[in-house]
Amino acid sequence: MPDFASTFAALSKILRKHTTGFSVKTDEPGNFYIELATTTPKAKPQFFGAAQVKKSYVSYHLMPVYEDPTLLNEISDALRKKMQGKSCFNFTAEDTELFKELDALTKKCAAAVK
Repeated sequence: MPDFASTFAALSKILRKHTTGFSVKTDEPGNFYIELATTTPKAKPQFFGAAQVKKSYVSYHLMPVYEDPTLLNEISDALRKKMQGKSCFNFTAEDTELFKELDALTKKCAAAVK
């Protein structure tokens, strides 16, 4: 079974980089989950993204691309092939080029929800 620790570390680092001011719901080995900060006490937090170790891959979720698919207009075919569903990207190993692209996409998503 592959060791996904370094892949998770790289993906969670990308997510942390662009979510300053957001709420961290879960921050534990293999699971980093971010929500948008609420503006009122009774408001329900909205899911922004997560990096999670699964059985056969590390998933990277970005909810803004589900809510606004135009955020995906400029992604490469290689990154699009990593997508499962409408807002999740799965990786079995680190990929420097795709992670750079995912970094830019995450920055774009964070700016879109602020």
